[in-house]
Amino acid sequence: MSKNQTTGTAAGPAAISRRGLMLILSSPSGAGKSTLSRALLKNDSGIAMSVSATTRPMRPGEVEGEDYIFMDQEKFDAMAEGGEFLEHATVFENSYGTPKGPVEAALNEGRDVLFDVDWQGTQQLARNAGKDLVSVFILPPSVEELERRLHTRAQDSDEVVGKRMAKATSEMSHWAEYDYIIVNEDVGISVARLEAILAAERLKRDRQPGLVDFVRDMGVGQ
Repeated sequence: MSKNQTTGTAAGPAAISRRGLMLILSSPSGAGKSTLSRALLKNDSGIAMSVSATTRPMRPGEVEGEDYIFMDQEKFDAMAEGGEFLEHATVFENSYGTPKGPVEAALNEGRDVLFDVDWQGTQQLARNAGKDLVSVFILPPSVEELERRLHTRAQDSDEVVGKRMAKATSEMSHWAEYDYIIVNEDVGISVARLEAILAAERLKRDRQPGLVDFVRDMGVGQ
């Protein structure tokens, strides 16, 4: 059994194999999703960011297979038609999608995969991933705080901030479709809550197929 196929210290005895999970984070712009994602990836070596395929050109500094899997539109369309994406969409005339193969391989090896997608991507993943999926929606502590954060970033004009705020209302209306909700008032507390969700989900019986043999070896029948 490979090291990645065990629950390890994060979820019990190393002798018990488990299946990985797909952790989705969604939020309106400015709610702190990217900050929480970076913190989780830094603190937990057992989870990695999903790498999407895209038809847009590679930008300076980007690395093939790390930032994106770059491909032409013909190949992307063929993969989409063949059902090789867990989810895909077109944004500003470029196509983006999550290849199914690498994710399935990671899950089979007991590794977890983190997804940064919106509510539409979440719905597609829910249809295609079933019980492997754990979804978390990040809410701001208030609308006023969300707007303040968007202005504080100083990356967008007042007009753009207004558009993001209008879109945020629509995005937040889908909060009830998620398994967990985190109100991100304090980043440290929110990271701890996110880590607690991941730890609990890793311990679910259905995600630990090795439990059957583990319990049987102790002389306990089912």
